[in-house]
Parts: sequence; structure tokens; C-alpha cells
Amino acid sequence: MSVNSSGESILRMLGIVKHFGRLRAVDGVSLEVPRGSITALIGPNGAGKTTMINLIAGQETPKKGEIWLDDVRIDGLRPSQIAATGLARTFQNLRLFTNMTARENVMVGRHRHGRTGIIEAISGFPSVASEERRIESDAVSFLHFVNLDFAQSLPAASLSFGHQRLLEIARSAATQPLLLLLDEPAAGLNRVETRDLARLLRRIRGEGTTILLVEHDMTLVMELADLVVVVDHGVKIAEGPPAAVRGDRLVIEAYLGVQS
Repeated sequence: MSVNSSGESILRMLGIVKHFGRLRAVDGVSLEVPRGSITALIGPNGAGKTTMINLIAGQETPKKGEIWLDDVRIDGLRPSQIAATGLARTFQNLRLFTNMTARENVMVGRHRHGRTGIIEAISGFPSVASEERRIESDAVSFLHFVNLDFAQSLPAASLSFGHQRLLEIARSAATQPLLLLLDEPAAGLNRVETRDLARLLRRIRGEGTTILLVEHDMTLVMELADLVVVVDHGVKIAEGPPAAVRGDRLVIEAYLGVQS
């Protein structure tokens, strides 16, 4: 387990409330993600998981509460501003640039670390070409990291669904975020691809990126996560190591619909 021994949290959600009309999607949830961990956010359909991810990434704004990434308060910031603080995410549905090559897709993520301004780019300074070569080289390295060397020059649309999922993760990882949000990364993958995904996420965590993932594949969650947080009807009902959460009565009731 690679969780920071100090127990320091890289993400803190404090008393978060988000309603859509009468629907209480997130109702007073507090959550901390330990630095260096793989934390899983689980719950039955409609529990509020994706809404929580959207709140962290800035696609939604909480009605009440605070969200902190490291020492920066991010609730109320635009998604681009939050990304600049060190956050990257993937979505349930793939959002690749399908008409671009795999290498070009990863270069898009890598450009966050570029130093070239508009004036330099328009003027054609030598530094622009040098930086572009560096970004392309970095993109190739990230494709190698996810075992997609063969796909460098292939259009993203030509790749299998599993390879497209890996490409999306490579593009997000290329931003070298402090925190990587993954919304159902195993959706649509077969067992072999899911095992490969688990190995990849451990490697990304090993490179220093903290991961928060929403996932329905409980086998993957129980094997991969250091910490599991369970929500149901917008409320946190359990939190702890996988083994403890798996036997929690409230969790069993939420997933199986058992009446207490």
C-alpha cells in the first residue's frame, strides 16, 4: 500500500451539497482522499458518484460546502482553472479526438506543460519547434507507458475500445496531475483488459499520481483500492479498507436492496 504515511489528504470535500430541483444528488458529503492512494468511490446507480466527480472537476458547482485540492480551494473555479491546479479526469463515455492520431491525442494533454506563448508561436521562434519536438517525444513515452507503441500514428478512431480507453488515460496522465479522476474506467473492458488496467493504474500511482475512481467492477475495486468510500442516495454510508467495507451491513443493504 502506497498511501502517504503521514495520512495527508490531497483532496478534501467538506459538507458538500448539490441538489437538482428536489433531487438531493449530494447531501452533506465530506470526503478525504489520502495523497498517494488509489481511492474508490462506489455505490448503486443514482447514488451521486458522477455528480461528486463533476463537482470536483468543476463541471458542477456545489450549493454548499468546500472542495480543496492540496492547499487550493477549487469549488466555484472553472474546469480549466481546476485543471491548472493539478487535476485531470476521464469520463464514462470516451472523449478522444477521433480524427487525430494516438500520438497527437497525448500531445494535447502534454501541451499543458508547454511554455510557448501566442506571440512566440505566431512569430515562429526556434524555441517553438524545439518545444513541439519535446512534447511529441513525451507523448511517445506516455504511449509506451500504456503499451500503445504500435498505435502512435494510427487514428484514435481505428483503435479497439479497450485501446481507446488506455489512450484516454495516457492523455490524462500526460498532464502529470496531482489527482487523476477516473469515471468507470473498466466499463466495456473484458477481464484481460481489466487486469491490464489494474496494472496500469498501480504504475500511475507509483509515479506519484493520486487516483480517485468511480467503478462498478467490485472485483477490480477490492483488488486495487487502498480506500473505499460508499455513497447511497447522495449520502456517504461507509468508508474504509476494502475488506471492512465489503462486510458492512449498510453497504450490503444498499447494493442488494435488503430491508433492515
